[in-house]
Amino acid sequence: MGGVVAPRKRVVVRKSGIHGRGVFARQRLRDGALIGTFEGRATRVDGTYVLWLIDDDGSEEGIRGTNEFRFLNHSSNPNAELDGFDILAVCNIQPGCEITLDYGEGWNDVE
Repeated sequence: MGGVVAPRKRVVVRKSGIHGRGVFARQRLRDGALIGTFEGRATRVDGTYVLWLIDDDGSEEGIRGTNEFRFLNHSSNPNAELDGFDILAVCNIQPGCEITLDYGEGWNDVE
């Protein structure tokens, strides 16, 4: 049977060497693959697990994450990116590798 693999089959949340918990690949994810979608409730208040997206017109949309993707950590050399609230691989990601995003200006890598 074909079809879309559920995000929980693709990723697992566990302790991260970057910060707290992180999201890790359970299987090989190919460059360009949809890893999953950041899901949650709309918010206007910043806080832990809030993802802010800025539309082309400059308006901001905040979502307080409720699924496993709220644990995505920052890297200045990420292996994933956002397309709206979808998370896409920007390179091949091997099983066991932590999936990271570039949070943008103002964030530094933990060394």
